[in-house]
Amino acid sequence: MTGSPVSSGGAVRGRVRVRRGLSRPRGGSRRSSTAPRPLRGASRTPWIYLAPALVVLGGLLVYPVYQLGLISFLEYTQAQVSGGEPTTFQGFGNYAELFGDGEFWRVLLATVVFAAACVVSTLAVGCALAVLLTRVRAVPRLALMLAGLGAWATPAVTGSTVWLLLFDPDFGPVNRMLALGDHSWTYGRYSAFLLVLLEVVWCSFPFVMVTVYAGIRAVPAEVLEAAALDGASQWRIWRSVLAPMLRPILVVVTIQSVIWDFKVFTQIYVMTNGGGIAGQNLVLNVYAYQKAFASSQYSLGSAIGVVMLLILLAVTLVYLRLLRRQGEEL
Repeated sequence: MTGSPVSSGGAVRGRVRVRRGLSRPRGGSRRSSTAPRPLRGASRTPWIYLAPALVVLGGLLVYPVYQLGLISFLEYTQAQVSGGEPTTFQGFGNYAELFGDGEFWRVLLATVVFAAACVVSTLAVGCALAVLLTRVRAVPRLALMLAGLGAWATPAVTGSTVWLLLFDPDFGPVNRMLALGDHSWTYGRYSAFLLVLLEVVWCSFPFVMVTVYAGIRAVPAEVLEAAALDGASQWRIWRSVLAPMLRPILVVVTIQSVIWDFKVFTQIYVMTNGGGIAGQNLVLNVYAYQKAFASSQYSLGSAIGVVMLLILLAVTLVYLRLLRRQGEEL
């Protein structure tokens, strides 16, 4: 009589243990065996849709980059183009000649400083005007956006020519307004770079302005109202609220600006007449053009192009890596 309850209780506990053990699959995983499995062809479906675009991009980007790198390893001048001499493999000889040239390093430094100034100025003007668009009424907002889009849509050659006319030492209205007489903006090295910088910012800030404005409009109004009620100034709201929330958008516009401004060609070539007096306003793109087409040293021009490509790739990858370390979702 006294042993039956104990034995029955032990049997119940044993059955409970067995049921608990059967509820788990082998290997200790809690995942149900009835979970749906991905189809075999599902992983290939996105690539099938992307295949046409990848083919087009491969033809427009991969093959030209391959040809650029190939020519940079050859002796390829006008003699080889015309067929007068055979093309020979130089290895890294073109790069050794390029890196041994002091003018290349001077132009590279000028390009980096000029591009950095353009990027910072473009982001500052574009972000400031984006915030302004959220503060003005509909009619001024529409006028500002139309003016910005007009500057953005203007061809680089046309915009450069217009800016040259505005700052012309004889007929330009800017010198008359500033009482500078016949001061030539393109004669001095730094004034010429400043003039080109203003034109680059003028034609580049609309992209930043429109993109950042769209991001600001997506921020919940309650967040901005709470910051304003707490007594935060407009600068503090931008620095502590908007900028962190808009960081993915700022990453995109920053990388785009770095790429565009680092390879500026038209503005420098038109406004400084091919690089300024004695090449004082040369940047890498114009320098590569002079080497390739003015001097018929196509291999050296290709080597400069490869160096520019590697620099832009390195800057972009380092910037993205730093953001990923900070936990940003891109």
